[in-house]
Amino acid sequence: MLEPTVKKILAARVYDVANETPLQYARGISERLGRGFEVLLKREDLQPIFSFKLRGAYNRMAQLSARERAKGVIASSAGNHAQGVALAARELQVHAQVVMGRNTPSIKVQAVRDLGAEVILHGDGYDEAAAKARALAQAEGRVLIHPYDNAQVIAGQGTVGVEIMNQCPDADAVFVPVGGGGLIAGISAYVKYLRPATRVIGVEAQGSACLQAALAAGRRVRLPLETLDRFAEGVSVAQIGRLPFKIARDCVDDVVTVSTDEICGAVKDVFDDARSVAEPAGALAVAGLKKTIESGRLTARRGGKRRCVAIISGANVNFDRLRHISERAEVGERREVVLGVTIDEQAGSFRRFCRALGSHGVTEFNYRFADAERAHIYVGLQVASADDREAVTERLTAAGYPVVDMTDNETAKLHVRHMVGGHAFRAKPELLYRFEFPERPGALLEFLEGLGSHWNITMFHYRNHGSAWGRVLAGFEAGPEERSTLSGYLDRIGYRYWEETGNPAYELFLR
Repeated sequence: MLEPTVKKILAARVYDVANETPLQYARGISERLGRGFEVLLKREDLQPIFSFKLRGAYNRMAQLSARERAKGVIASSAGNHAQGVALAARELQVHAQVVMGRNTPSIKVQAVRDLGAEVILHGDGYDEAAAKARALAQAEGRVLIHPYDNAQVIAGQGTVGVEIMNQCPDADAVFVPVGGGGLIAGISAYVKYLRPATRVIGVEAQGSACLQAALAAGRRVRLPLETLDRFAEGVSVAQIGRLPFKIARDCVDDVVTVSTDEICGAVKDVFDDARSVAEPAGALAVAGLKKTIESGRLTARRGGKRRCVAIISGANVNFDRLRHISERAEVGERREVVLGVTIDEQAGSFRRFCRALGSHGVTEFNYRFADAERAHIYVGLQVASADDREAVTERLTAAGYPVVDMTDNETAKLHVRHMVGGHAFRAKPELLYRFEFPERPGALLEFLEGLGSHWNITMFHYRNHGSAWGRVLAGFEAGPEERSTLSGYLDRIGYRYWEETGNPAYELFLR
């Protein structure tokens, strides 16, 4: 399996449009991980479309016959593959159609149009766009350019591995972001063929770990769409590709998954070391590298340094997303703890509480009067490590303060921190839900029309994060006995949702 793939990689045509990107030493990350590691960043964010995706798209399209070129090509994508296809089509003078979801951020749609491709907006997600592209390909005879499940696409992406081995032939480990698997298939095939001792480690977002699930099952599995992670949208794939899995199961040494906060921390790391703003999927490999080393899954070499390569796969991030990423980066770096603390509502309580904090810097402080006896405070504190996080919680508890650690509470960090002080004005039964709305005109109206006049909305919070999906927190005047009926309405609307009625952040600050 390896030799034919390697031959295709070595014969791949990519440098008509792609750059050979540098391998850059990451001083800050290396020093933080300790003396036993040297971290190198493979800067695929420096490509003309700020992503490695043009390698595979161009190599696939360069193999088209004259008849196929005359028919044109079609692809479905939410961003980077779309731009790769559009750029390749412009260079090869082939007409290209790209199907994108209606909720795709306008900056990505415009980037594809600027490269000369025809954009077709359809559906709210990749699956609907992909189905539309397949139907159009069949109806019009166009060639479908798949983003990862094609031998020539894999070969094009594999040229990243060739460059890494040329630039750092003694690399101990290469960390690769995983979505559909085209990049890790190409890189791992070449690296293992040339230097089997080099470890190839895939990195996936929690909730989108389709390669990890497939390796555990010994076959490809499809992850439930309702639980699929959408933060790192560039790797939000429900099932690993057929061809990538054939290669990965023989060539990939390990797979690690990372959280949203860990990804945000890695975006900050990349900026600090390279002055580049990686997209969430682009920083995935750095997050996985840090987690692997910090957890001891990769140990330092005696008498020398382990050279570890992490691929910065893309930098197509909307400016609006940076606010959300910066809010979460310190938690991802384990430098911030988010707490809900109850103090006495009396003169001097704030001062005593601040004394109990000791030398910890305050990153956020939210408070509003609730009743005559107690006050609930939403507070963010600077910490040095996970042990320091535990120590500050223990110190506050020992001082007599009831403490709820909300550092890993998604609802608290996405919504409640912006809503503190909004307690219900009268006693009423209430059920609380968190939603993902497609970020397009009409999405809210569709939601309200689906509810009809049956439910009174008691709370609603939305905050734009510059992505294809808006995050919403909503309360409904309903008791536990109405939960099943309300869920039926929500299911028919079709937006992803999670019930948060028992969330401690809600109980402390909103209920």
